[in-house]
Amino acid sequence: MIKIGVFGAWRGNAYIRLFQQDDEMELVAICDKNIDSPLDEDRESFGDAALCSSFDDFLKEGKERGMNTVFLANYFHEHALFAIRAMQAGMDVVSECTAAATLAQCVALTECVEQTGRRYMLAENYPFSTENLKMKQIIRSGALGSLLYAQGEYNHSGSNEELHRLTPGAYHWRAWLPRTYYLTHALGPIMYMTDSMPVYVCGRAAHSDLLYKIKDWRHNYDGVGMMFCEMDNGMIANFTGCTAMASDYSRYRVAGDTASVEWGGYIENNKVRKFYFGHTKPADEPQISLLDANLDETDDEEKKAKNAGHGGGDYRVLHEIKEYLLRGREPFFNVYRAVAMSATAILGWYSCLNHGENIRIPDFRVPVQRDSVREDTRTPFPDENGAGISLPCALPLDFSQAHTKSAQDR
Repeated sequence: MIKIGVFGAWRGNAYIRLFQQDDEMELVAICDKNIDSPLDEDRESFGDAALCSSFDDFLKEGKERGMNTVFLANYFHEHALFAIRAMQAGMDVVSECTAAATLAQCVALTECVEQTGRRYMLAENYPFSTENLKMKQIIRSGALGSLLYAQGEYNHSGSNEELHRLTPGAYHWRAWLPRTYYLTHALGPIMYMTDSMPVYVCGRAAHSDLLYKIKDWRHNYDGVGMMFCEMDNGMIANFTGCTAMASDYSRYRVAGDTASVEWGGYIENNKVRKFYFGHTKPADEPQISLLDANLDETDDEEKKAKNAGHGGGDYRVLHEIKEYLLRGREPFFNVYRAVAMSATAILGWYSCLNHGENIRIPDFRVPVQRDSVREDTRTPFPDENGAGISLPCALPLDFSQAHTKSAQDR
């Protein structure tokens, strides 16, 4: 039995529901600094779980109730810090968001897993959407030939009202998030579908005049951050962070030397497009196929997946958690792949700040490569008092040469 506690009730609310409905899991504790106010309406639905406002109390109450796993749904840039504390307290960790916010944290998290022997996984859900899993099936069949190129684009724009709601406080992480940092929804599916790891990254960001108008409370006024990677399987990939581009969809594409497969954009939901090049098309297949993204699931599983959110990803991540913690099957997003994604985001931003410099991504499985970034604590995120920033969260204004009129106004 997984006796789980959730740290971060607002962001973790969807998973709280899933945990409560699962026969192999018991929700024993919930921690949120605002546990006494915005969650009043949910208190009865939390059942007998201990409700705590401090992480120390959460660990203490959880231990008394047999808690063996902590699910982290706290602030984006603080997962590594609390993952380490939980593992040192003897608990396994599932991290819902990015693994680490600095390269030094990538090292510390990796070595904590190795030293404590605790289990750790990243609960990145976008790879487990129905369409991405269908793409993975096609790729694994060999239909694409040698993999050459992959693309992941994750868009999340919003009105000023929504941005205000999602940014509660002057030092909230969303107000300071560089565009490359939130890349798990774009890079994660690429890594999972192609079974690959990034080894080099270069990045570029573009200034947004529209976002610059709200710079007083949303300081990350770039509109897009794009990264380009060499992958360890020989292919190349380009992908976004969390962008603010005016688009209502995300999209994914993988191309080989025989065929390509993609979904998103103009392709309707629950469909995947497969395309063969003229000279590689098998005689018994059409050049272009629009395939239903149906998986080998029971009707009950399919229904639960559709109701869980993120294209079924939330429900299937729950399955991944149970397979790992109860049955010992190593997750794809173990600590090494998790910190590789975090390091790609961070180094991608370093590259943006240096006009697209190509940077080697450390292999955190190799101790000597960790040493090269062990002391790198640079961060764009302030602490609760507004101190500690050592990186800009947006491009310097002199990068925006194309915006000549607005640049003169500044």
